[in-house]
Amino acid sequence: MELSKNFIPNETEARWYEHWLEKGYFKSEPDEREAYSIVIPPPNVTGVLHMGHCLNNTIQDILIRRARMQGKNACWVPGTDHASIATEAKVVQMLRERGISKSSLSRDEFLSYAWEWKEKYGGIILQQLRKLGCSLDWDRTSFTMDPDYSASVIKVFTDLYSKGYIYRGKRMINWDVKAKTALSDEEVIYKDAQSKLYHVRYRIDRPDGPEEYITIATVRPETILGDSAICVNPADERYKHLQGQYAIVPLANRRIPIIADDYVAMDFGTGALKVTPAHDMNDYQLGEKYNLEVIDTMNDDGTMSEAAGMFIGIDRLEVRKLIVPELEKAGSLVKIEDYNNQVGYSERTDAMVEPRLSLQWWVSMKKISGPALDAVMQNDINFHPAKFKNLYRHWMENIKDWCISRQLWWGHRIPAYYAPDGSYAVAASKEEALAELQQTQPALTAEDLRQDEDCLDTWFSSWLWPFEVFKGMSAPGNAEVKYYYPTSTLVTAPEIIFFWVARMIMAGYEYMGEKPFSDVYFTGIVRDKQGRKMSKSLGNSPDLLGLIDKYGADAVRFGIMIASPAGNDILFDEASLEQGRNFNNKLWNALKLVKMWEGRQSGDAVADSNFAVNWFGNRLSQVRAEVNTLLEQFRLSEALKTLYSLIWDDFCSWYLEWIKPGFEQPINAAVYQQTLVYFEELTELLHPFMPFITEEIYHLLREHKDDLCVKQQKENSTSDQHVLDAGELLKQVISALRDARNKNQIKPKDSINLQIRTADTASYQPIEHILAKQVNAGSIQYTQNDTVPGSIVVAVEKDKFFIESEQQVDAEALKANLLKDLAYQEQFLVSVQKKLSNERFVQNAKPEIIALERKKEADAEARILTIRQSLENL
Repeated sequence: MELSKNFIPNETEARWYEHWLEKGYFKSEPDEREAYSIVIPPPNVTGVLHMGHCLNNTIQDILIRRARMQGKNACWVPGTDHASIATEAKVVQMLRERGISKSSLSRDEFLSYAWEWKEKYGGIILQQLRKLGCSLDWDRTSFTMDPDYSASVIKVFTDLYSKGYIYRGKRMINWDVKAKTALSDEEVIYKDAQSKLYHVRYRIDRPDGPEEYITIATVRPETILGDSAICVNPADERYKHLQGQYAIVPLANRRIPIIADDYVAMDFGTGALKVTPAHDMNDYQLGEKYNLEVIDTMNDDGTMSEAAGMFIGIDRLEVRKLIVPELEKAGSLVKIEDYNNQVGYSERTDAMVEPRLSLQWWVSMKKISGPALDAVMQNDINFHPAKFKNLYRHWMENIKDWCISRQLWWGHRIPAYYAPDGSYAVAASKEEALAELQQTQPALTAEDLRQDEDCLDTWFSSWLWPFEVFKGMSAPGNAEVKYYYPTSTLVTAPEIIFFWVARMIMAGYEYMGEKPFSDVYFTGIVRDKQGRKMSKSLGNSPDLLGLIDKYGADAVRFGIMIASPAGNDILFDEASLEQGRNFNNKLWNALKLVKMWEGRQSGDAVADSNFAVNWFGNRLSQVRAEVNTLLEQFRLSEALKTLYSLIWDDFCSWYLEWIKPGFEQPINAAVYQQTLVYFEELTELLHPFMPFITEEIYHLLREHKDDLCVKQQKENSTSDQHVLDAGELLKQVISALRDARNKNQIKPKDSINLQIRTADTASYQPIEHILAKQVNAGSIQYTQNDTVPGSIVVAVEKDKFFIESEQQVDAEALKANLLKDLAYQEQFLVSVQKKLSNERFVQNAKPEIIALERKKEADAEARILTIRQSLENL
């Protein structure tokens, strides 16, 4: 068949993916082989593929494809997360477009619309993963609200409640006014803000004494309407005379006490703090300590409540603007200053979060976090890179209770059932709850019970993911969970190390009695070239599917991986995808060149072929071992760079040139067949990274009954360092002699005579024929002379090469070039010697670094000597 000019990915990718699916290569069932399992971090059902998904899933696919080619029973489980907040927002938006409000629907009616939306849009992102080449076991697709999964979530809730690990309590929480739900601390994103600091004075309530005021500073003047006290430091001399007295809240005209507590910093603001227990985390703690009144001035949508007494029904951010002129009119506003602070926003809706006192359900984390901390600190679970261990340890040692209730309808409804008197029972069903409550209230009926309206935090279901996708909770001890669990590797982003990673480890030990995975690979965040996190709002997030259509999946996978060392953020540049496309075309052109020789094979031996074949075989063995080591260490980006260099430089630029037959000359058949073997082994090594082009080339090289996708990778073998050194010497000499020919304007077609002065003639004899062909030398001789009159002198390490050409050499131009080279070498030598004369450098540098600098010094001195001799020859 005639090969296209360049590789055309769109013609091959869908064809090969369907072929792999038809063959069932991605399917896994327990057997006698070693299991290698990965569970996908379940994307939200609202999601579409973006660059973060591209990075995360490419890494997982590399690991799973490699395991499959190592003979392991590779199982990669796909699935999606129901994503309570995000999905409910999508459904509400859909209903609004249909002219329906959520408030006009019953819970069941709303949920029927939610399931309709999920069935229509919920699987889009999984379909898109196919375009990226992800080799997932699609028959195992899970959803966090599948019936068995949902039953397990409820079972965990009731179990933790019975153990006393879950409780219901009124505490300060983060409130999302847009989604109208509680958030955990980890779901709040803090952003730098340019705010205003308002200085407001409160009149001291002293009917018979002189008029006096105390001034506070606040960035949230709208909360003044909920003030319960003013607090000062007991050691603050400015306010000692006011401790125990009362002040009047501006506008609200409410009398509040002035209390003293060490919590207040004397050097911040005015040293006097307004205390609003219902709307500030720290104020709430002060309120509990001093038994202050709690005045909730805010509705769940962020508007002011009846308790505010003013601005009722108006959003609190609008009230912030309206209250300032009112304070000014009342004579209470002292001044306004610019103020830089951090403001919390909802991770899901980007609404400004409000602290709020609320009755919620909580998990007592201290009671279940111990084994999960020990597992990581004792390296039962390994983090890659290991730097994240300290972050994990700090969070786990300072862990706070987890608010798990959400004021939403889409999700797992909390299994708590309330009697009319407010008592309740936690149970898997209404019937079980009724039976429990009837022990103290025998007259109760099922109709009397009301189930809790809230649903569970989405993360409360996804922390069961590693074992429940194998039915570990719903069918305890089944063959699959025994075989695949613990899973092998988790690939995730460090920003969910607390949301998800820590909690999965806790759940694994609590319910399976062992860790959920052995290794955690943390990816970086994909940012734009300016370092900004990609987002729809910034418009800096590229269309991933469009990029795949433009460059091909392999090029996109290459582009994201070549720039992504573990744990470090990636500055995405489309140029890396172009590099991937160029790499595809380099491979394709190498294929075309090799196929061109297919009909030109001969049994005749070609003298220079044997070394080339021997050298590349050793180089391939060397790199295979390097790549396997790098992959074992989860240094995937470095492994890809190593393969890229091997293929682009060693195979395409050197090996294929060394074995290339002369014009219309045949190629040795044994050399050709070995070249096919090498090319196939290269596709084998590269396949996990770039599956489509490698499978295509593997089958185009020659007919195969097997597929690369499941071909077992060759084992590591030893390499001969002497042969590798000879190959490196050959590359250096060819490059130096070609450079000299070019500088001296000796045309490529003009033959030269070459004399070599070396103490190690044996090193050159195996490579003579290749060297002669590559530099167009009519003859190669060895000499002990320091000079050869009329020659061009080239130095490579300790050896000298004298180029004799029949072509007339421009002596003046040659002299100018030599003088320019001499100046550069002398400057380079000074820089190296300066480094070696630095005692601090010599004492602190590794021995191999010192040795490398010494070699640079010796090489530079040898080159300088050679250039000076060349100038003398002229």
